[in-house]
Amino acid sequence: MIGEILGDRYEVQQLLGKKAGRRTLLARDLQTQELVVIKLLSFGDDFEWDSLKLFEREAETLKSLSHPLIPQYLNYFEVNLPTIKGFALVQTYIRAKTLEQYLQTGRTFTETEVKQIAKALLEILIYLHELHPPVIHRDIKPSNILLGERSGNSVGQVYLVDFGSVQTVLATETGTRTVVGTYGYMPPEQFGGRTVAASDLYSLGATLIYLMTGNHPADLPQKDFRIQFEQAANVSPSFSKWLKWMIEPSLEGRFSSAAGAIAALDKPQATLPALVVRKPDGSKIQLTKNWDSLEIIIPPAGLHESIVFTGLFAIVWNSFVLIWTINALSIMPFPGNIPFALFSLPFWGAGFMMMYKFIFNLFGSIYLRLNPEQITLTWELFSWKFERPRPSPRQSVNKLVYIPKHFIKGSKDTRVAVPAQLYICSGLKKYQIGGNDGGIKSEVELEWLAHELSEWLGLPITNPMGSELS
Repeated sequence: MIGEILGDRYEVQQLLGKKAGRRTLLARDLQTQELVVIKLLSFGDDFEWDSLKLFEREAETLKSLSHPLIPQYLNYFEVNLPTIKGFALVQTYIRAKTLEQYLQTGRTFTETEVKQIAKALLEILIYLHELHPPVIHRDIKPSNILLGERSGNSVGQVYLVDFGSVQTVLATETGTRTVVGTYGYMPPEQFGGRTVAASDLYSLGATLIYLMTGNHPADLPQKDFRIQFEQAANVSPSFSKWLKWMIEPSLEGRFSSAAGAIAALDKPQATLPALVVRKPDGSKIQLTKNWDSLEIIIPPAGLHESIVFTGLFAIVWNSFVLIWTINALSIMPFPGNIPFALFSLPFWGAGFMMMYKFIFNLFGSIYLRLNPEQITLTWELFSWKFERPRPSPRQSVNKLVYIPKHFIKGSKDTRVAVPAQLYICSGLKKYQIGGNDGGIKSEVELEWLAHELSEWLGLPITNPMGSELS
């Protein structure tokens, strides 16, 4: 095709790429004498109508975009030549190599350079994902990213190209059922034909891992569908954890937006949590977390020996107080019996507290929630909810305390067991989820939650009886 004129205007100079039914050409615009890129979809034996739909969508999307780091739409026309028939999409030509080409020539990238590339691409994704409707690229990989020449301390200008797999979705994230993308860079949900904004983040994370390791993501080992890249790259702990959040298989655990990912990248001092949640076998506690929020749900404790005793004692206690109160009120006429009624109030209060503790253990749940704004500890019983203590600003959280089970000296040289305790300090407030005032009595569950909270908060576990734990 070299030398052919397409659309009575574009002279083909070079074949840049070729795959089934498609060609990418470098051509010269005879009207402006500028070099342009022509993407050509040709009709042939292997032609599929889905290919035409994607091609038309790419043209429509590119026409609607206006970003300096994305190729600009120039023209779209039908090709009807003796040797080829189809459609052509014309876009601006960017003088730069793809990351794939750099990698193939043996170029390596430092962590600082990879972070610069990540930030540049995230800025582009913020633009795409905040459009109405959002635009999902769906095929981010080294061959679809152009990198200009180095300039001083800059790795070079970064461009995102090839919108041939693009999908526009409604803001409600209804998704799509067209399976496109490249193996090794596709998140799990994309194999099922569903894509959302976070799908592009996974693909970007896999691309960055390729830059750090020099290995295709599909060639790296996996565990629980997670790419195991740490042994193949020299990556700082904070950047390693950030990358893990980018390639988290679960949508709930992955960064939900490019803006959130770039915010975390700009704050390397923040410790991100480990992704693998290993809770004790048989535990009914629910832990849900992503990069910016964490929730722990402690279900009802249920019947056990101590709570059965509490319930029986509360029944006996309240029965005795009721009989005493009735007899006391009947001895003297009103208002002489008022002092007797008032005298019984503290006993009623103690009885009601015991009954509340009994009922809460059977039906109540405790919720510890942390987000960028605040920390809350909510106690819920049926439709009643109350916060104890009141919520505090997230930035006030300054200490995580875990005290293992221990013994203290009681009366007559007896040893009294003190249950394990776990609480978060926020200013002067204490948010406790373990111990006498908390809902968890199991020491192994408290140890697990202590380490999960430590990694997520970026705080060491403090033991007032000893030193900081790892």
